[in-house]
Amino acid sequence: MIKDTLEKIEVEIESADKITDVKKGELLSLINELRTEIVDLSIEDSEQAESIANFTRVMTHETTRLSPDSELKSLSEKGLSSAIKGFEASHPKLTSIVNSVSDMLSGIGI
Repeated sequence: MIKDTLEKIEVEIESADKITDVKKGELLSLINELRTEIVDLSIEDSEQAESIANFTRVMTHETTRLSPDSELKSLSEKGLSSAIKGFEASHPKLTSIVNSVSDMLSGIGI
């Protein structure tokens, strides 16, 4: 499930017209890092790892749409934030990667 979700995120990033090739490369690199962290996490806590992966997918979908829905984008960001809150102390790298993805998408205006 997590593998499929991360693959869907990659496809959405690769097909997004609003993102430059340079930013796509940076985002895909972050998704690869996220994959490593989530796989490690899934060994420890698979349900929480799936929540993080799914909220990341939803947020990516909402922010890469040509006509994003600001309410759905906000809800997905809040859901992702809530899903990773408990991991800030025990999984600092995961938190950092997810924040970087979020910041990058926000920084390029999506």
